[in-house]
Amino acid sequence: MQSEEQRKLLGAFVRTRRESMAPEGTARRRRTPGLRREELAARAAIGATWVAWIEQGRDVRPSAETLSRLAAGLDLSVAERDYLFSLAGRHDPADPFAEAGAAAPAAIAALVGRIDWPCYALDPAWTLCAANVAAKRLFTGLFEDDPQPNLLRYVFTHPAARKLLPDWSRRAERLLAEFRRDYSHALADPRVRGVVARLQEQSPEFRRSWEEQAVLAREGGRRSFQPPAGGLLHFEQHTLTDVSRRDFRVVFLEPVSDA
Repeated sequence: MQSEEQRKLLGAFVRTRRESMAPEGTARRRRTPGLRREELAARAAIGATWVAWIEQGRDVRPSAETLSRLAAGLDLSVAERDYLFSLAGRHDPADPFAEAGAAAPAAIAALVGRIDWPCYALDPAWTLCAANVAAKRLFTGLFEDDPQPNLLRYVFTHPAARKLLPDWSRRAERLLAEFRRDYSHALADPRVRGVVARLQEQSPEFRRSWEEQAVLAREGGRRSFQPPAGGLLHFEQHTLTDVSRRDFRVVFLEPVSDA
């Protein structure tokens, strides 16, 4: 549900962005800066009335398609586009993280639900398609207010991840090197490619690590976590691949007494 305050912020944002854009061609000097509403409407292929209503903060609830055209007309960056859709209370159809992936295969879902240790499953885009209670408790912030929790986005963009992983830089680089190996098998999946493209724009660390071209097999090993409500926790990580869907992964964390 969009609040009145969100509508006001949305209107102010669209108006300010429109006024900052230079008119096309060699028009005479104007009294007011930027594009006129009619010009923005033409660029966005929407009605000028829609532009006026949005800027006035009216309760009109433009569709995701209308907002997508408006974002294109305003030449918004990825961050600005995210802000626009967030204020409008809509899911961005161009956001790969908002698109639901395939459900976890039955064997994976059953396994995740039976393990007492932290356990989760990853789809080809490394969205968590299954997770048990222990995993949801361990990964602070990953499952909150996100119907499509993605491990890559969490590690590279969520502030809670930097606190949870005491060796964040090394872990993030290793995680991406492991994902790159899976990525080579998912090049035909536009959702997976979209996740990579979006994260390169959202995270300088992701972009730098991605350009380094490092590749690793998804191996086990010791993993440490620093949850906000307790001391340092240590685990031995194990990874399994489903024989029926080799693009899915099951990860579980076996507690160990020390590092």
